[in-house]
Amino acid sequence: MAPPLRNLITTGKVPRRAVLASAAAVGAAGALGAAGCSRVPTGDTLARLRSQGTVRLGIAGEAPYGYINDQGDFTGEAVELARIIFGRLGVDSVQPVATEFGSLIPGLKTQQFDVVSAGMYITKDRCQQVIFSDPEYQMLDSFIVRKGNPMGLHTYQDVVRKKAKFGTGTGYAEIGYAVAAGYKESDIVIFQDQVAGMNAVEAGRIDVFGGTALTAREVVRKSAKAEATKPFAPVIDGKKHVDGGGFTFRPTDTKLRDAFNVEIHKMKKSGELFRVLRPFGFTKAEMTDLTAEELCR
Repeated sequence: MAPPLRNLITTGKVPRRAVLASAAAVGAAGALGAAGCSRVPTGDTLARLRSQGTVRLGIAGEAPYGYINDQGDFTGEAVELARIIFGRLGVDSVQPVATEFGSLIPGLKTQQFDVVSAGMYITKDRCQQVIFSDPEYQMLDSFIVRKGNPMGLHTYQDVVRKKAKFGTGTGYAEIGYAVAAGYKESDIVIFQDQVAGMNAVEAGRIDVFGGTALTAREVVRKSAKAEATKPFAPVIDGKKHVDGGGFTFRPTDTKLRDAFNVEIHKMKKSGELFRVLRPFGFTKAEMTDLTAEELCR
């Protein structure tokens, strides 16, 4: 995703413009609150969150990670998982704050939110800026292509070899995978989200859109013109690479991250984690024992 992955979208009855307005308002409120907090030494962030009773959760508005449902409520695997784990850590309320995917890490650093969870892949570059929980899922990639996959695109190497016009999302890990395969970065078409990417594929403006297997298979469900390819592992430096997504914390918040990890490992061991993620389209194949330490390397 992910990628990833990820920008403001909505489904059903909630207008996109209303989502953007709501996100801006919530983001502004969060920023004001953060400014007030930043003047006071935070020390133990977990203690502060317990005291104030609310954690501000940065999300990117992408289904199935964190988004607004048909009833106008924030939901998604990340939001629901945050509610469970932070509740067990003594923080009763989760306040999602929606923003562009590329703004999540900068927003975390400037205290617009306390934690980020947006299906964000744990990568070496990101690990130099933030710290991650161990991943709640692992993920392969998939392409959105026109029905029948007329160009036979199944890997990034195929995209390069067949000179296909490639697109992906802002800040997506798939940019790096395409470049690693030999695709010129300046030729990549960047879209706001996977819905815009699918629309471009349907209209013939691009040949292929790269994203996570989960978001690709979900977004094409109602399309009569596009389909998702079989999931595959990108090849980096000659080796197949499997991604994992986790919650993101400021580097100073190791105590909070460690407490979060304790709870997520309990959920993995009991099978509860899969039960929480399954309604959002995750399969058992996407459950993982990978660690953040492994993925950061």
